[in-house]
Amino acid sequence: MRKKLTKENSIKAVKILWETHPDADCALLYKTPFHLLVAVVMSAQATDKSVNAVAPELFKEYPDADAFAKLEYGLLEKRIKKIGLYRSKSKNIINMSKILVEKYGGEVPANYDDLIKLPGVGRKSANVVLATGFGIPRIAVDTHVFRLSNRIGVTYEKDVLSTELALMKVLPDDMWIRTHHTLIFHGRQICDARKPKCDRCSINHICLYASSPDERSRILDNLHTKKGM
Repeated sequence: MRKKLTKENSIKAVKILWETHPDADCALLYKTPFHLLVAVVMSAQATDKSVNAVAPELFKEYPDADAFAKLEYGLLEKRIKKIGLYRSKSKNIINMSKILVEKYGGEVPANYDDLIKLPGVGRKSANVVLATGFGIPRIAVDTHVFRLSNRIGVTYEKDVLSTELALMKVLPDDMWIRTHHTLIFHGRQICDARKPKCDRCSINHICLYASSPDERSRILDNLHTKKGM
């Protein structure tokens, strides 16, 4: 069975990464929780860069849920056509906005159970909105967080939900939000999926993948069987 880092070393590794990426934060451009929610829905299977290319002007013209709820599907499709899955995303965003207006007075609920009932909003999206939009401790596990958590050795899980729950056990809740952003930054800049830059990594002396060659095959096998992404 593959090894895991001790809780002490897991926390140590994460705090070193905090120092490595002091500016790590949400890369999506937004001003309100509603903007964030829409941006997160648009970012599914798309890059933050592509979302940021259309979001600011879109939010300037349609600043709130009420404005989006009155949009026609075809119009929004044209505005976000450069983003993947634009048809389904347009439908979800408009229908989501209508629900927010009808049930929540146009405000985004700061409640997980309410958020995941909205069209286009899953567990990861709800966690992002709660953590980033409202400062409520949550860990949103995307592809970067999943890969790094298991590659470093903080967790040893085969799916997203198990990884999230494992991280919540290892890390105190006041570390969850910042760790989410930091792992994403590190995954994009250093710990690439195919060719991680271990020689440039600030935790290569702790990370099981970098420091224990014998562990690499087991780590890769585990990551290749991931589910729920």
